[in-house]
Amino acid sequence: MHRAWRLIPSAAVLLAAACGTGTTGTTTTTQATAARQGGTIALFLPESKTTRYEAFDRPLFEAKVKALCPGCKVIYGNAEQDAAKQQQQVEAALTQDADVLVLDAVDANAVAPLVNQARQKKVPVVAYDRLISGIDYAYYVSFNNVRVGEMQGQALLDALNAKGTTDKGQIVMIHGSPTDPSSADYKKGAKSVLDGKVKVGREFDTPDWSPDKAQQQMEQAITAIGRDNIVGVLSANDGMAGGAIAAMKRAGYKELPPITGQDAELAAVQRILTGEQYMTIYLDIRREAEKAAELAVALAKGEQPAATSKVNNGTADIPAFLLDPIAVTADKIKDTIVKDGFYQADQICTAEVKAACTKAGIE
Repeated sequence: MHRAWRLIPSAAVLLAAACGTGTTGTTTTTQATAARQGGTIALFLPESKTTRYEAFDRPLFEAKVKALCPGCKVIYGNAEQDAAKQQQQVEAALTQDADVLVLDAVDANAVAPLVNQARQKKVPVVAYDRLISGIDYAYYVSFNNVRVGEMQGQALLDALNAKGTTDKGQIVMIHGSPTDPSSADYKKGAKSVLDGKVKVGREFDTPDWSPDKAQQQMEQAITAIGRDNIVGVLSANDGMAGGAIAAMKRAGYKELPPITGQDAELAAVQRILTGEQYMTIYLDIRREAEKAAELAVALAKGEQPAATSKVNNGTADIPAFLLDPIAVTADKIKDTIVKDGFYQADQICTAEVKAACTKAGIE
């Protein structure tokens, strides 16, 4: 368990709350002063093709900041997978005197100069979800990404063993973006489980985590390997799993082979219930976003909470909070995703999925 740091509001925060300051809208002079006393926190997310960022990470982060620090102002930017756009967003925030940067980098291997700009202004940086390399900074908040890959690999291997197809064909591996260091961790974890136990027919790195590109890659794999020779698909996330499934449907599969995913996207949860996708990795994004918000507020107030672990980024040991992933198959959706309130039953159980929900005990 990772300890949640409880922050006691400062006098400035209480003043801001009394003035009714929010994170948006026009403020009076008194409110603006309170907001400055509360601090300015900048959150930068990498893209919106993966639904989690706009649907969960941003609103959860902003709500937690507001709860902890009503006088704090939040600057937000989504780079839409454009590293140059993200650079402009970060530099603009520094110009606006942001007190803390929370950065989920488009290209985590190339943002060290941006982090250095922040350091020169004495602005602490929290690397969010993706480990930034090449420079020291305040904190890293993410999940145990190697463990994610291990869970995906083990789930696929278990499914192949159950079907008796482990040695009857080949698998396709669809990895994430090469600019995201998390992708390398997922790959490392999956291969540690699968190497020597299955034959890999085709393997791809997928720019931008694009479902469309994943669909094209799966089409190439089907052409190269043959439809009947593919016994499983290791997909690093749900969006790309959806692309791979679309390719297999177009190719005329009567029964889809087991396919993995990650992020517990709503469409993926529904696909798992109906049998199109085998599993996903459920990440408690609420804990991740709220932990990042807690750290950002603490840093804005000059505090430095002790981290639960450290991760070496090639240059320094970064104080880190690494959360645990959860592997979810159809029989576990009710007691994880639904129980946690990540989705409500009526969100999942649309007309097309109703029978599958009933079978899984989700009402």
